Amino acid sequence: MKITFVEPALPKTGSLVVGILEDRELTPTAADIDRRCGGALKRAMEFSRFRGKREQTLDVLVPPGLAIGRVVLVGLGKASELDDIKVEAVGGVTVAHLNRVGEKTATVAIDKIAGTRIAPAALAARVALGASLRAYRFDKYKTKEEKDKKPTLAALHIAVADRAGAERAYRPLEKVAEGVIFTRDLVSEPANIIYPETLAKAAKKLEKLGVDVEVLDEKAMAKLGMGALLGVGQGSARPPRLVVMQWHGAGKGKKPVAFIGKGVTFDTGGISIKPAASMEDMKWDMGGSGVVIGLMRALAGRKAKVNVVGVVGLVENMPSGKAQRPGDIVTSMSGQTIEVINTDAEGRLVLADALWYTQDRFKPQFMVNLATLTGAIIIALGSEHAGLFANNETLVERLVAAGKQVGELLWRLPLADAYDKDIESDAADMKNVGSGRGAGSITAAQFLQRFVNKVPWAHLDIAGTTWSTKDKPTVPKGATAFGLRLLARFLQEHYEGK
Repeated sequence: MKITFVEPALPKTGSLVVGILEDRELTPTAADIDRRCGGALKRAMEFSRFRGKREQTLDVLVPPGLAIGRVVLVGLGKASELDDIKVEAVGGVTVAHLNRVGEKTATVAIDKIAGTRIAPAALAARVALGASLRAYRFDKYKTKEEKDKKPTLAALHIAVADRAGAERAYRPLEKVAEGVIFTRDLVSEPANIIYPETLAKAAKKLEKLGVDVEVLDEKAMAKLGMGALLGVGQGSARPPRLVVMQWHGAGKGKKPVAFIGKGVTFDTGGISIKPAASMEDMKWDMGGSGVVIGLMRALAGRKAKVNVVGVVGLVENMPSGKAQRPGDIVTSMSGQTIEVINTDAEGRLVLADALWYTQDRFKPQFMVNLATLTGAIIIALGSEHAGLFANNETLVERLVAAGKQVGELLWRLPLADAYDKDIESDAADMKNVGSGRGAGSITAAQFLQRFVNKVPWAHLDIAGTTWSTKDKPTVPKGATAFGLRLLARFLQEHYEGK
């Protein structure tokens, strides 16, 4: 689907989309169309349940006096409550509806709306962003599909008086959308296509945008002493990789910020094998690494004025005669030893070495890691919030605020010495799981904290938010890229150009 910004004019083909505020209050374009059609819009609303509430839609087919096939009314809700998230939802709901009814081309009319501080150009840009995000579809392997299920919308025109302003506002948002789509593609791919070597190759493509990319193989990691990460991958025929990405947007001399992603491209659980039911979902256990790679693409795409390091540890966790066993003891890059009680608690082993490597080599201002780390976080928070753990209050405040601004919500959980004691081992410096089923997400975070070495750090457990089982206004069913927009906004607000 191609999105363009155009001058306001009555289209001659396709559909026209107009906004309606709550209690059926017409926006200026809607009022003008209603007059041209002899009151057809108001009559249609009177004979329906449509009241202009957010995400409501109503079609007025073959409106009298117009050449177009339909006018689509889209509910905006209350003008005083409109914000970026709600405006993006308008774009997403519009695209979903137009595809559902089989439209090929449409024009969205953007008006100045009394009662909101959002300028028309910004409204237009946010509608475009929402439309782009919702139009995403992973269908590359479908060879046969019913016509009524295929998306039809090929062109979306957004009509706004300040066309140039809308285009300027949309450019950086478009780069973020491209990063989101890149991440969704990586996370959606099956594990026979995306595995450590091919995921590393996908990250290598960022070099075209000016990102420096290094790929460390097993020999390089063994030389560094990454026994925790290598132990996870030793049972697989697919060799592990560590990918290091650097974006130098702020010039030399400025300490970088760092993002680290868990990249378990498929997780069987290893010798502590998972149940067969829904194991196919474990292709997205590399969701954290996908977000970090996509974030680097978004930042490079919009030439962000900040120095950023992205590190992703890539492994496949498989059972075999060479696989790590429960009870094995491995030595991490930090020199700390780990008793592996459960081979299905593998992500924290990967991150242990990736975190230590990052803080040791780059001395970053802070580190944020993302990982589909624990099923326990899904039990605690479901799919509405990701878990947040941190050793720094400023990071917490800024990350939570950024999440609210883009609709990617975080909920902070505690870190405390009492939980840390639960991962003490009789045979090694620590074990990789707690002693029982309680507080599983917290003990995992406590484990990670042992490899941070007092650097300001936050851990986002995105196990419940990486994949959606239902459509949302700007997130179709499937891979979400949760965390990418949050981190892009977080950097833009507090670190870019500063």
